[in-house]
Amino acid sequence: MCHPSRREFLKSSITAACSAGLSSGALVEFLAAAPAPASTDSTPPPAQASIKKGVLLDMLPAKFSYAERLKMARDVGFDVVQAPTEPDASKAEEIKKAADGANIRIDSVMNMDHWKYPLSSADPAVVEKSLAGMRTSLRNAKLWGSDAVLLVPAVVNPQTSYRDAWVRSQREIRKLIPLAEELKVVIAIEEVWNKFLLSPLEMASYIGEFESPWVQAWFDVGNVVLYGFPQDWIRTLGKSIVKVHLKDFKRKENGYAWVNLGDGDVDWAAVREAFAEIGYFGSAITELPAGDEAYLRDVSRRVDRLLLGRP
Repeated sequence: MCHPSRREFLKSSITAACSAGLSSGALVEFLAAAPAPASTDSTPPPAQASIKKGVLLDMLPAKFSYAERLKMARDVGFDVVQAPTEPDASKAEEIKKAADGANIRIDSVMNMDHWKYPLSSADPAVVEKSLAGMRTSLRNAKLWGSDAVLLVPAVVNPQTSYRDAWVRSQREIRKLIPLAEELKVVIAIEEVWNKFLLSPLEMASYIGEFESPWVQAWFDVGNVVLYGFPQDWIRTLGKSIVKVHLKDFKRKENGYAWVNLGDGDVDWAAVREAFAEIGYFGSAITELPAGDEAYLRDVSRRVDRLLLGRP
C-alpha cells in the first residue's frame, strides 16, 4: 500500500513526542507558539464543491500501458491521479500524453527520494541527492499540470536527533521555495511513521515557521490512527491541508494491520465532518495495494460511501 521504503518505517515503533529532548520549559514555549486550530465557518460551501477522488498511479495494473491505466482510473470513477517522480523525460512526456488522452488530471507528485536520501541527513551528498530529487518532482508537477509535490521532510534515527531533523530539514526546504514559487507548485509536508512531527500542533508549527504559501500540509488519514485521531489532526492543521491520502488502520491484540477503507479503526463519519468544518474540497487520494478493475471500482465506491457520504 506504500512505496517499499516507506513501508519499512511503517513497521517501526512510535516514540513519544518527548523523545525530541525538549525540556519542560521549552515544551511549554513550543505549545504556546503553536498555531491554534483553524476557525470553522458555518457558511455552506457552493453546491458544486466536492472532494475529488484520487488514486495512486501505482495502484493501477502495472501490466497495462500508461494510457490504459489512466483510462481505467477514469472509468472506475476516480477524478485525479497521483504519480511518482519520473526522472526519465520521455516517460514523463508519455505520462502527460496518457493523462490528456484519458481526460484525467495528474493532481500531484509523490517524491521518491525523501526516504533513501533524507533532507535531515548530516551528509551533504545525501542532502544534495534529496534536493535534486525534489527539483525533478517539482518540474514533473509543472509538466503534468499538478499543483503539489508530497515531501517527507525528515527522518529521526540514532544518527539524527529530533532537533537536528527539524533544523536541517527546514534549512534545506527553504532552498526549494524559490523554485516552488516559480513553478507555482506547493511543497506538501506529510506526516508518516518517521519519528518526526508526532502531533498536529507540532506539524502546524513546523509548517507555519516557513511563512510561505508554497509549503503546506499533506494529511494522511491512516498514518495517525495508532497514536492520535484523524479528525483532531484535520481540525488543527485546518486550511494548511492542501492534499489528503486515504488508507485505513486496524489495531489488533498482537499488533496492527493496514486494511481496506472501512475495514479498520478510522472513524470515517468523524473524518468527513472534520473536513466539512475546515472547508476542505481538494483531492483525497487512495494509498492502497494495486489491484484489478473490479477491486478499483470497489475502492472508488468505498470513498463515495465513507468520505463523500454517498449511497
